[in-house]
Amino acid sequence: MAAVTAVAGVLARLVAAFLLLAAQVACEYGMVHVISEAGGPKGKDYCILYNPQWAHLPHDLGKASLLQLRNWTASLLCSPTDLPAHGFSNQIPLVARGNCTFYEKVRLAQGSGARGLLVVSKEKLVPPGGNKTQYDEIGIPVALLSYKDMLDIFRRFGRAVRVALYAPNEPVLDYNMVVIFIMAVGTVAIGGHWAGSRDVKKRYMKHKRDDGLEKQEDEAVDVTPVMTCVFVVMCCSMLVLLYYFYDHLVYVVIGIFCLASATGLYSCLAPFVRRLPFCKCRVPDNSLPYFHKRPQARMLLLALFCVAVSVVWGIFRNEDQWAWILQDALGIAFCLYMLKTIRLPTFKACTLLLLVLFLYDVFFVFITPFLTKSGNSIMVEVATGPSDSATHEKLPMVLKVPRLNSSPLALCDRPFSLLGFGDILVPGLLVAYCHRFDIQVQSSRVYFVACTIAYGIGLLVTFMALALMQRGQPALLYLVPCTLLTSFTVALWRRELGVFWTGSGFAKDLPQPPWAPAPADSPQPPKDSDAPLSPSPQPPEEELAKSPPPTEQPLEPVTSEEMGATATTQEPGSPGSSTPEPVGRDLAQPDPEAQPGALA
Repeated sequence: MAAVTAVAGVLARLVAAFLLLAAQVACEYGMVHVISEAGGPKGKDYCILYNPQWAHLPHDLGKASLLQLRNWTASLLCSPTDLPAHGFSNQIPLVARGNCTFYEKVRLAQGSGARGLLVVSKEKLVPPGGNKTQYDEIGIPVALLSYKDMLDIFRRFGRAVRVALYAPNEPVLDYNMVVIFIMAVGTVAIGGHWAGSRDVKKRYMKHKRDDGLEKQEDEAVDVTPVMTCVFVVMCCSMLVLLYYFYDHLVYVVIGIFCLASATGLYSCLAPFVRRLPFCKCRVPDNSLPYFHKRPQARMLLLALFCVAVSVVWGIFRNEDQWAWILQDALGIAFCLYMLKTIRLPTFKACTLLLLVLFLYDVFFVFITPFLTKSGNSIMVEVATGPSDSATHEKLPMVLKVPRLNSSPLALCDRPFSLLGFGDILVPGLLVAYCHRFDIQVQSSRVYFVACTIAYGIGLLVTFMALALMQRGQPALLYLVPCTLLTSFTVALWRRELGVFWTGSGFAKDLPQPPWAPAPADSPQPPKDSDAPLSPSPQPPEEELAKSPPPTEQPLEPVTSEEMGATATTQEPGSPGSSTPEPVGRDLAQPDPEAQPGALA
């Protein structure tokens, strides 16, 4: 009996979801084009919500009749006594939404000669519905207009205006998808390349001069299975909390984004600033926190600049005309910083993380509509912002680009196309792992290139699904299979699946050759991280003994004043000295991209 009840409940939810989708199909967005009768400012389009079962609207503005708008909002138009003395001959009345039905309003308007009806609503726009017999009886369009738009019409154009109702066709795919595609694929490619190169450089460049806090490399964090589980649980909890307490938590997320994006922007711009030949002066000696290490003045100016950019976005984040550019720039910097900081040590860890987040994305997009009272997806509702939100704030953890075409959907419902940061970071971690593995096994970037191309193909498939289904899509549903299967296929084809799965192709895991240690008086490796590595296949000791001194100058040569603040020379065997250590065979031909500054 319990099983039958459960099945009946599931079927009831499916029927309710089907009816909801059917109602959404019947309801369509349109436009009302408004111009002033006195010939004032240029005409403007406003969003309307109409039901095509009452009457269809023309798709072309040139075919729509330009009629006088009659402001009749003082009346509810629920009874014949609410009609004007001379009726609405060849006019479109604008009435307030009241207790009577839409059918009663539109029947009275049509009987008095109106050519259409606009109902002003102070609440959320809902489709003006009725039954089939009422649809057959009415021959004029009826649509809902928001109260805010009504006020803007009369403020901008005055009381004497003409309007035309029309509903242009929606394009299959907006051109802004091209911009999002370039930003997403570019971020994944650059971030994966940078993360892989820097990680391998840290393995090779063990003898580096400590030039203050700004020269210290960011330590990468290896993701473990426990961390993956904790991360997914936190994501699920935060998403559910945002769904129920959006207005309270949205400002917390905005604050976190401001701090994280400023840090990411600093991390991305710091390598370029260090290459500048000027403003190398340092902070005087002091005992203040952080400043006691005497950072360079240019790095402090860079930090102030990054904080200022983040603060400017935080203040003007709701300016739809240009604030999205700052948000995308900060978001890309944040993604690059995370790809550089977080590291997946094995393909097994990559597979676990991507599959778990694959299930997470699918569940919260496709399954949660059957579990919520409103029938809406929790993921889409949170990403786009709840329609009943009192703050009208949007989460910033997305790349957003405004629609480049003029359409009702762009004007009414979704003026921006969105792509979440998770759809960039999660596959990007796999791309970074592939690049690290490429460098270590010297595979000519075959894993990195194949995985990056697979990400681009997966993103194109996501856009195609979005165009066909006309609803929000879980991008990881398409990105995870494309990237994982491509990486797996390449490893299987190269017969490296074992080492690729366990990460045992890395230098630290390879057997050490029986080389004799270098003598104590042999030339020491350059301490500065900007000295290039020789591509000679000889062991490091012979390479150091035979190769001439590096000719490339360090990016920040030590001045006499700086030398005075540090130890000048250390004798061989002293605690601060270092000698070459035997390393694995992968050091025999270090990759050129592992050189410092190659991607900085």
